[in-house]
Amino acid sequence: MVVTAWVAVADGASSRAHVVQPATGDGTGKAAPVSLLPVTSSVEHACAQGSGGYTVPATATRPAFCVHADRARGMTDLRVAYAKAEKSPADGTWQVEVTLGPTDRTRFATLTGSLADAPAPRHGFAIVIDGKLWGNPFVTSSITGGRLNIVGARVGDLTDATAHDLARRLDP
Repeated sequence: MVVTAWVAVADGASSRAHVVQPATGDGTGKAAPVSLLPVTSSVEHACAQGSGGYTVPATATRPAFCVHADRARGMTDLRVAYAKAEKSPADGTWQVEVTLGPTDRTRFATLTGSLADAPAPRHGFAIVIDGKLWGNPFVTSSITGGRLNIVGARVGDLTDATAHDLARRLDP
């Protein structure tokens, strides 16, 4: 099974997730660190200054919202085994396919399995790259394949340029 930044659902439930502006990297040429953090709350307004949350900016049709996540229970400073930008065969939107190494695949399966039966929004995780939120998909079962696709919150969130930049910064 592949989890995407839209959603990781096995039962066909409706999709939702969010992505904010691309991370900029640290200029060292090293792969950008990735964190997958259990969501503890998600509320419809921007995060308060210094709250430790991640704000997803408002758009013309959607309000801003704030996502808080649990670093202690999450997977921090992951390094992906492989990342590539590609167009989705389903709808033609840009996405970044990320493959985790063997150790992180096991940890990811454990993390997603622990979130699957939790009530909303605790059944989701934040995808944090270079300290910025790129998505908060939710899951309905353990994801054992060690792969995820970052596709964006809305059609067109990732462009050719942003998808390729992100894949370049994630690929070791």
